Amino acid sequence: MERKIFLSVFIAALSAVALAILLPGGRTVDEHPRLPWLIQVDEMGYSTVFGLTLGRSTLAEAQEAFQEQGKTNLFVSPEPRFYFETYFKGLYLDSIRADMVFSLEVNQATAEQLYDRGLRISQLGDGTRKVELAQPDLDLLGDARVTHITYIPGTNLEPDLIAARFGEPARQIVEATGITHWLYPDRGLDIAVNPDGREVFQYVMPARFNELLEPLETQTN
Repeated sequence: MERKIFLSVFIAALSAVALAILLPGGRTVDEHPRLPWLIQVDEMGYSTVFGLTLGRSTLAEAQEAFQEQGKTNLFVSPEPRFYFETYFKGLYLDSIRADMVFSLEVNQATAEQLYDRGLRISQLGDGTRKVELAQPDLDLLGDARVTHITYIPGTNLEPDLIAARFGEPARQIVEATGITHWLYPDRGLDIAVNPDGREVFQYVMPARFNELLEPLETQTN
């Protein structure tokens, strides 16, 4: 009898260790999994992934959901065009480690005001300016809606695994670099399959899929 009890305790202990390995930091299984292939599109055309609805969910809601603030910066392209991105490094969502970048919807007039109040400006290699924002302005951006999610998993994913989870793409576009874009316009998804590095997933509302497609077609024509 004592041996049976010992074995039961030993097996339970092994199970707990295995779960801790699978879920870093002792994380528990999420009742509402936030996995990259779980994309829902409602009758209005809004897509939901990672528990966030593109075009509706705000940065503050994302920060609350992930329990992370991320790093938000303003960027100014040479045109010039103002845009905001929030970078989350090393998030664990349902035991998968990934970096994520959120694009935020902010009107250009507000963006110009935030630019004028920026703390520090640095120049990137392509001529884009990166602006560090003051904390009060960062707080204002909590109400900005998330329009675009870039998801970069921490490990390389094989094409067979991607096909098994996402299905066959509607179309593929191959860059000169060898990166192949798997396109799922009905879900607003572009997966850049990199034979030499990590994959990059980009999510938008299906109605805005051309924002992902047009640069690819321009680049490959």
